[in-house]
Amino acid sequence: MTDARLLSSVRMAHFVAHGSLRLDAVVPPEMNAEGMEVLREGLPAVPYGTPVPEAYTEGSFVRRLLELPLVAGALLSLVGPGPAVDHHAVHIREPHEGQAQPLHGDAIIDVRTDTFDVQLMYYPHDVTLDMGGTLSVPGSHLRRTNESDTGRYQNLRGQNRLVCPAGTMVFLHHGLWHGGRRNDSDTARYMFKIRFNPAVRQRRLWNTSDLADPGVAEELATTFPWYEPATGRLEVYNRVLLWRSLTGDDSFDLDHWVTRVSNRPEGKLA
Repeated sequence: MTDARLLSSVRMAHFVAHGSLRLDAVVPPEMNAEGMEVLREGLPAVPYGTPVPEAYTEGSFVRRLLELPLVAGALLSLVGPGPAVDHHAVHIREPHEGQAQPLHGDAIIDVRTDTFDVQLMYYPHDVTLDMGGTLSVPGSHLRRTNESDTGRYQNLRGQNRLVCPAGTMVFLHHGLWHGGRRNDSDTARYMFKIRFNPAVRQRRLWNTSDLADPGVAEELATTFPWYEPATGRLEVYNRVLLWRSLTGDDSFDLDHWVTRVSNRPEGKLA
């Protein structure tokens, strides 16, 4: 019997292509009110690599947040059971702060291509456009940069500036380019982030019953407006490699892209 909380193959392919997955208003209002108090008070740091049960005690706010069915299902699908907490942080953008965070990726030394960490971002209140929600660049996660190398870019075609209802969760691939925008409102903006390290091989952790759905290939073939006509093809190529790793299917391809460049015949002519 399939766990109904798990992501489908089409949604997993969406994550692989976009580098993010968004769950709107998944946290109930009463928990969001509690969350605002918890975040205002702050959370103590946890040592790198702490298992979730040790980082967040049973019954604590964060533990209950992670146990919400849709949240737990997404995490299980993306990183598997028993992940470790790499680190967490409460980010606050003050009203009329006057500056934005440079566009960046969080993984300056992380060059893994067959696995990934997941960053969960929780927004306990409504985020309006003038509050400067997190900006991200869809499809940027597999283009390797060193942290703030992208900081000189101010706007990219197709970028996403987050506007969302209270209780929204966003899951990011660790390499996705993002940055907190300037808060031009009269209200402080709160965001709580946790980075998770997988403890198992990330292979077919989601609901694979729709693995043959044509929507999987459609998602993986997605292109974005900021892609260059030629170099942008490498994003799709790297996406195919990641999907092969996640599914264990070394024959999967889109338009023969990976197949042709991995062709290394060793036989001799007769």
